[in-house]
This record gives sequence, structure tokens and C-alpha cells, in this order.
Amino acid sequence: MESRPAPPRPPSGGGRLRALRGELREFGQAFVTPSAPGTPPLAGARRRWIRFSPYLVVVGFVASLLPVTVTVLVQDYDLNGATAGALATAQTAPLLLALTRPLPAWWTIFTADVLGGLALLAASGTEGRAWPWTPMIVVGYQPLMVLLGLRESPRTLIAVWLATGAAGLFFETVAGDRGGGIHLLLFVLSGVTLVLTYALRSRGEARQRLAEQETISEAERARRTLLEERARIARELHDVVAHHMSVITVQADSAPYRIPGLSPEAREEFDSIAAGARESLAEMRRLLVVLRSEEARGERAPQPGLDKLQQLVESTVRAGVPAALSLAADVGEVGQAVGLSAYRIVQEALANVVRHAPGASTEVSVRADGADLTVRVVNGPAPGPVSPLERGGTGHGLVGMRERVRLTGGTLDVGPLPDGGFRVVAGIPLRTDDPLPDAAPLLPDADPLPGDDVHDIGEPPKGTP
Repeated sequence: MESRPAPPRPPSGGGRLRALRGELREFGQAFVTPSAPGTPPLAGARRRWIRFSPYLVVVGFVASLLPVTVTVLVQDYDLNGATAGALATAQTAPLLLALTRPLPAWWTIFTADVLGGLALLAASGTEGRAWPWTPMIVVGYQPLMVLLGLRESPRTLIAVWLATGAAGLFFETVAGDRGGGIHLLLFVLSGVTLVLTYALRSRGEARQRLAEQETISEAERARRTLLEERARIARELHDVVAHHMSVITVQADSAPYRIPGLSPEAREEFDSIAAGARESLAEMRRLLVVLRSEEARGERAPQPGLDKLQQLVESTVRAGVPAALSLAADVGEVGQAVGLSAYRIVQEALANVVRHAPGASTEVSVRADGADLTVRVVNGPAPGPVSPLERGGTGHGLVGMRERVRLTGGTLDVGPLPDGGFRVVAGIPLRTDDPLPDAAPLLPDADPLPGDDVHDIGEPPKGTP
């Protein structure tokens, strides 16, 4: 009998509560985030219901206030039906415009409110009732103040507030015996709403600027890390090239003594080769002075190669990582640059295991695969809980790996495994004397590679060669 997969279980009560909290948190963040001119609040939210919520709220206010205003003006204030309908429409419908253009909407509503106060001044039903502002005006004015506070400048908000108070003061002066103090209530409520809304908006703007600065700082930090790693690779390559140039110089200088019967033209050619090699060495020393920072003054030891991999793995084992090395017999002698790149890739990968998956079993294999040297470092899942990855760190792990394989024209494959482990597989050409196609210059003005901050391993742990 064919088994069918069980239907997905509905989220538990705790899961629904966490999801609700996440949605409310997103709603709050979107509410205080400034929106672009001409767009309604919450337009940048990811969830559809959050983006449409301002429309639902405003439509709810209009749909409830419009008929209530008409009814109250006709039945309680004894106002003409046509006049009541026109005033109610002008006092409530512009709230829909306030979603995108709050200031023109305020001008329309405020003018309609003032005209309504003048119309009620001549009505017979204002005795003992709120005037010049009806309760519906007080209620509908608050969402208008919220939309103004989220969009307009402080100078405009102060002008709106003072205009509201001045209109109430005018009506109080004309007929103070009818007021009942409702103009003070509207003045105070509108001021409080404007202050609170503008404070929330200012907080959102500050958070947005902070996020932008953090993004810029992160990009600059990644850029600096990339340039530092390329400078480090350049210093190491100087040692490799300087060794070969020194050999050329010695061979050219000793050729007349090792090879008898050289013609004067041949001796002159060897002297020219030796002089050119010495001049190249001098220029490379000047370059090294530029590249070598004060912290790198101690990098005088010979550069490691494949012969140092066993010591590297043993030091990693002493750090608490059960690592094993498999060095194929067909590797043989490789170029110094190739051996150095392979060593550094293994060193960075093992440091990654020590830092992010301590105690995980690790296998290191190096073998010659045709024209490439394949370096593979695979670790299993950590036996216990580990600290989260430091995406904002200053380590050079993946940055250094990528730059080294790009320098040699190789390939790099890194990523997590289904069982929770991680893999690093690099292919380095055994012959690196051909020019690299589309190779980037050593220190270009370019952005760092995407993804270099993931699983960044930093510098090797103490005790690592």
C-alpha cells in the first residue's frame, strides 16, 4: 500500500502568537518609516494587509462619520438637508486624499469646518450643543493630524495647529456663550496628536539613517578587508618571485665561470641579464616597502608549502579538532606559488572549523587531478552548540580563499552540507605561467565579492603555523 505524507500540522498556539508578534512588530516599524512623497503610509511594508491597512482605516472613518454627520446636523442642529450633506461630505471625504496629499486635504477639511461653524451660528439647534465644532469634527480631525504628522515639516505642523486654535478663538470671540469649550478640546487633542506622531516619525527617520550608516560602514569594512588580504597575498608573492629572480641573477653572474669558452657577446648578454635581474629585485624591494605595513614587519620566515600541511593538521588536532590529512602520492613537486596557495586555503578552512564548529571531525585531502591541484576540506556538524556566525567580523577567510584562487586562475566551491557540516573545495592549476583571463588587478578599486562575509573565519587560531 502506498503511504501518503501526513498533512502539515497547523502551528501551535505559541507559534501563532510569535507570528502575530512578528507582524505587529513589522507594522510598527513600517508605520514610523518615512514614506516617499505621493505614497500612503506603510507603503514599504512587505505584507499586503499592512500596506492596505491605512486605506481600510480611512475608509472606515469616512463611512462612519459621513452619515452620522448628516443625521446629527439635520436632526439635532436643525440644519437644512442639502447644506448638511455638503458640509458632511467636505468634512469627511477629503480624508481619502490625506493618505497621499495630507496638506491639501487639511485645507479642504479646515475650510469646511469653518464654514460649518458659520452655518451653525445661524441655525436654531445649537443651544446646549457643541459649537463651532461638532463631535464628529473632533473625531475626524485626529486621523488627519496623524497623516499630517507623518509627512509634513515641523513648521507646517505648527502652522496647522495655530490655525486650528485661531479659528476656535475667533468663534469664541464672536459668540462665547455658545462655545462650551470644545474648541479648546480640539486644540489640545490636535496638538498632542501632532507631537506624538512627529516624534514617532523622527524616531523612524533616525533609525533609517542609522541603518544606512551601518550599511555603508559594513561595505567599507568589507572593502578594507579585501584590500588588506590582497596586500597580504602580494607580500607573500614577493618572496616567491624574489627567490626566482635571485636564482636568475646568480646563474647569470656565474655563467662565465661555469661555461668555458664563452664569446664576448655571450658574456655581455649574461652581464645584461644579471643587471636587469638586480634592478628588478631593487624595484620589488621598493614595492614591498609600500605593501608591508608596520604590523607585517615580522613576516620574514620562509613561506610554507605542501610540506608543512602535516604540521598544520597536527596543530589543529591539538586545538581540539579531530582532523585527518590525506596527501596523494601523485602530487609530487609543485610550484612555490601553488603550494603556498594550497597551504593558506587549508589553513583558513581549518581555522574556520576551530572557530565555528569546534570538535567537528574534519578531513583534508590534497591530490593532483589532471592539470589541477585539488584541495578539499570537509567538516561534519559540531557536536555541541556553537556561537552564531559573525557576519560583521573583520576576518579574511573566504576573502583570502577567493583571491588566491583568482590569482592562480583556479576555482573555489564553498557551502554548507545537508548534515550541518561545511565544505571547501579549491582547484588550483599546477601551471600558473600563463596569463590569467579577465584577472582583476591586485589592488583594484572594486567592490568585495558578494557572500564573502558568510562563514568568515578570520585569522588562524593561536598555535597554528
